[in-house]
Amino acid sequence: MRSIIHVDMDAFYASIEQRDQPALRGRPVMVGGGGPRGVVAAASYEARQYGVRSAMPGVVARRLCPQGVFVSARFERYREVSAEIFAIFRELTDQVEGLSLDEAFLDVTGPVRAGRELDEIGRRLKREIGQTMGLTASVGMAHNKLLAKLASDYDKPDGLVHVPIDQVQRFLDPLPIRRLWGIGPRSAERLHDAGIHTIGQLRRTPLQLLTEMFGNQASDLLKRAAGVDDHPVKASRARRSISQETTFDRDHNSIETLLPIIREQAVKVAKRLKDKGLKARTVTLKIRSGGFSTLTRSTSLDRHTQDEELIFTTARELLVNWAEWRSGFTVRLIGVGVSGLDQQ
Repeated sequence: MRSIIHVDMDAFYASIEQRDQPALRGRPVMVGGGGPRGVVAAASYEARQYGVRSAMPGVVARRLCPQGVFVSARFERYREVSAEIFAIFRELTDQVEGLSLDEAFLDVTGPVRAGRELDEIGRRLKREIGQTMGLTASVGMAHNKLLAKLASDYDKPDGLVHVPIDQVQRFLDPLPIRRLWGIGPRSAERLHDAGIHTIGQLRRTPLQLLTEMFGNQASDLLKRAAGVDDHPVKASRARRSISQETTFDRDHNSIETLLPIIREQAVKVAKRLKDKGLKARTVTLKIRSGGFSTLTRSTSLDRHTQDEELIFTTARELLVNWAEWRSGFTVRLIGVGVSGLDQQ
């Protein structure tokens, strides 16, 4: 039996804007939609209380929420934050299927079989995203993708829902049929006309009746209504790098305070290389300034390694070379990574 987690970041674009701009916190924020023909790309939960939704014309959103704040979309920023979140996912498992910048399936069957509790993994994942990124995520856990995704949507925002295998029907039956994969507005309307409004009612509907309505799709609908889904998590790419990053509550402005941090990061990176039976050829230092600009510096070694001291000394050299060209600097985030991976 698989162990699957679905992670859905809460109001991702809007939450990033509220995090990066403290004056926006607690206010209804709409990303995009500012022009006369603009469309809302995302809405904070404060804006959603007024009925504002993504893909809504900006003029409609402004009418529903006249006190709302419109901000321009910064997709490069959102991609950058997404990459950091997916790095957290891949620290847990290589089996990550990204659905969008803010949504992914994780197959954590391996860690569960190794003795970890699925609930504990989900809680730790939420905690790490919150502490590292300053953002909230809704996490659903189950033995298949269908149930995990439904679970993550069940208690948004900031939800944590596990659907055990012996509680599937108790969880599914009360849900409206529109929650089920494969049921769009037209299909829902036909089912409503037949008196079928919940997943439980759909599950108990005779196959013959559903076949008359949906043809060959009927049996698949009944399987999904019963919580049956055999689709595996399709990893979007093989692991190409391993990294460890630290975001500071207060900016650092001296090499002396940063060196112990990158040493600890190098130790953790080396341990993960050893745990996975890998060696690396390239060491990368990542730095984000207090103004949120991000840069990376990399160097390739003359051999593959998993030695923590070599990784640290290489990262230290990259940091010193970067800092010596600056009369002053502030660092909000620093990270050590390795790539060019090969089996030991």
